[in-house]
Parts: sequence; structure tokens; C-alpha cells
Amino acid sequence: MTAGLDALLARVDATRMAATVVRLAGDVFAGRRAGSAGGAAARDWLRDRLTGLGADVGVDPFPVRAVPVVRASPEAVWHDGSTEHRPAFGRQVLPHFASADLPGRRRGDLGIAGAGDPAGRWLLVPPSMSLFDAYGHGGGAAGLLVSRAVDADGWHYTLLVGPDPGPLPVLTLDPACYAAMSVSAASGRGWLEATAPIRRDDVTAANVHARWGNAGTVLLTAHYDGVGDLPGLRQPAASDNASGVAVVLEAARVLAPVLPDGLAVALLDAEEIGALGSARHAGQVREARPSVVNVDGAGLPREARPLVVNVDGAGRLGAAVAVEAGGPAHALLSMLDQAGRHTGVPLAPGPMASDNRRYAAAGLAAVGIGAGMGGYHSPADTPDRVDSGTLAAVCRLVVATTWLASGRLSSLIGDRR
Repeated sequence: MTAGLDALLARVDATRMAATVVRLAGDVFAGRRAGSAGGAAARDWLRDRLTGLGADVGVDPFPVRAVPVVRASPEAVWHDGSTEHRPAFGRQVLPHFASADLPGRRRGDLGIAGAGDPAGRWLLVPPSMSLFDAYGHGGGAAGLLVSRAVDADGWHYTLLVGPDPGPLPVLTLDPACYAAMSVSAASGRGWLEATAPIRRDDVTAANVHARWGNAGTVLLTAHYDGVGDLPGLRQPAASDNASGVAVVLEAARVLAPVLPDGLAVALLDAEEIGALGSARHAGQVREARPSVVNVDGAGLPREARPLVVNVDGAGRLGAAVAVEAGGPAHALLSMLDQAGRHTGVPLAPGPMASDNRRYAAAGLAAVGIGAGMGGYHSPADTPDRVDSGTLAAVCRLVVATTWLASGRLSSLIGDRR
């Protein structure tokens, strides 16, 4: 009988999830970068939300090394020989995550990396040249300039992971600005005066863990951190990943009171810095797994538990929800497929480079699901671009999958197709 499941699905509240997205994307949380005051405030708020849902909640702090922080907007002025230009921060110019810190202005003629004397010049790095090779051509240079594509809204996307800082300041330019500077560099008439104010902070991040009862068969996960605001630029991180957190919170609200074996939730930090929070938690879960093989009420070997369902991006559903499976996930995939057919949510294989990969690498059955995100890692990732219908669809999918995995139903006879 599917009546019990359908009753649960009817309880999914898209308005509640949309309000969660708005709150997490708000000014007080300042983009939720790991280790920031905004990230800590978001963590406290989430802990209170989970406690209010009746969970046993714990916070697990851990250190994170060298998080890049743009501490001021770069001051950039360049001249093409006849006209002065001031590239717009966030749209035309941004410090590269591998840049050395340059707090004061540095002026130099424009040049091309690998061509001519680099001394004192800002060198444009050819697209075919790696940054590592550009350093080799940059002895005595003022700095390096790298072309990087902007998104459909005209923003650079912000990154927090990459190589350690190199010996030179590095600025990224949008393709149009890069092309114009390249012309000036080739003519020998252009110059640039710029700063690259970026530091690396050693910080403390923290995962939030919640459990109801014995924690059950399923672990629902989503990362709550974002890339953080830039100076003068809000980066709300609404789709990535306030939307996923909203889905997990709502699924827990619906499911926790009715699952006899309970439920577990992990809201993870530092995903944007290499999925460090899930790497930590996956190791903890792996160490805690039973060593004796037996079978639970859902027909699953106990060493396969928990089954991990990670949600990263529930902003706007296109043709289908993207699904990536890892670890011994055959049974979990079958349940997800049944849940998708029952709820009418289409599924398709697709890459989900998120926390699910850390759990899979630890030998756990894990799936990552995502339904689109607009304004990725930029000021355009705003709550108005998160579709409430998508939130509801993804949450219903998660609720149905968890219900199946709990052993309440071995199959859904008469699935909607």
C-alpha cells in the first residue's frame, strides 16, 4: 500500500523551504564561507532548526588551512595608449585564487608571457599556457593576467580551491578585457596599475550532525557553506546550496516522526574548499560501521549502512534530476528509481561533483542528486532564482527514497509513470 507514503508526500511544504532559502541567503550570513562569522551564524541557526525538529544535535569543528579571502576590491586602471579604462570588480577583474598578495598599487607596461623581457611588466598569459609555465616566463614581472570566462549574467565565478599561492600577483580578466589588453600589449603602448589584495586564513569549520532515534538506514546530507561575500558584492549562495539544505530540513521534518528506526542528517561545511567536511564525516562513519555482516529489515547488509543521499542544488529543474552513484549503491539506485517513478520526478545520470563522492570513496553507498543552480558562485545566485516547484519535487523524491530504504515498502506497485 502506498497510502502512507502519499500522505507524507502531501506534507511537503514548498513555502517553508523557500523561506529557508531566503533566510540562509540573507545578509546576516554573508555568503556562509567556511570559517567566517557568517558561516558560524548560519551553523548556529541550523543547529537550532534541527533541535526544534526534535533531533539530537551535535557540532563537529575541524581546522581548514589557507582559505583564500579577497580582502578588498582590486584597484585596477589600464591605459591603451589613448584611453584610460577601469575594469569592474567581479565582472571584468578578480584576483586569481593562486595570486600572491599585492595590497599596494603596482604599475607596469603590458606584455605577453613568453615574449620579450618580462621585467616590470604585467604579462598576459596566452590561453595555451599553464599558470605554472607562466611563472617560468615571469621573472621580475609585475604580475600575471589570465583570461577567464564569465557566466551568462556577466560575473566571474568565485573559487576557493586550487594551488597554493605562487610568486606573483595574478588577476583574472573577462575575455573582452583580456582581448583589448592583448592588442595594447602587442602594440607596446599599454600599461596597467593594479592591486591584488588577497590573503589566506587558517580557520575552523564545523559540520552539524542530527539524529532521531537510532539514526535509521539513511543519512541525508547537504553542504551549508558558500563561497562567501566579496568586498561590496553579496554572493547569497541560494541555489548552491541553501536550496539543498532546505530540502534536507524539510525531508527530515516530514520523515523523522514516522520512521521507527529514526533518521540521520549531516549539514556539511567546507564543501567549497574541497569537500573537507564530508571527507571528515565519511571517515568517521566508515570507522563506526559494524564489522559483522548481517541483514536488516530492508534486506540490506548492515555494513552497507548508512545509505547516503546528498542534495547539492535544487534551484530549477530542467529535463531531469541529475544523479551520480558511487560505492555499493545498486540497491539505493533501485529505490531512487522507484521513488522517481512514483513521484513523477524524472532522473538521469549526470556528474555531481559534491560531498557524495567523499562518502562513496569511503566505501558507502551514496548518491548525489541535483536539479540545477543559477548564478553559480556569483552575486547572481539569489533566492528569486530558486523555483519552489523544484524544491518540492526534489524533496518529494528524497522523502520517497528514504521511505523505501527504511523498509516500509519493498516495492511500489502501480508506480506512476
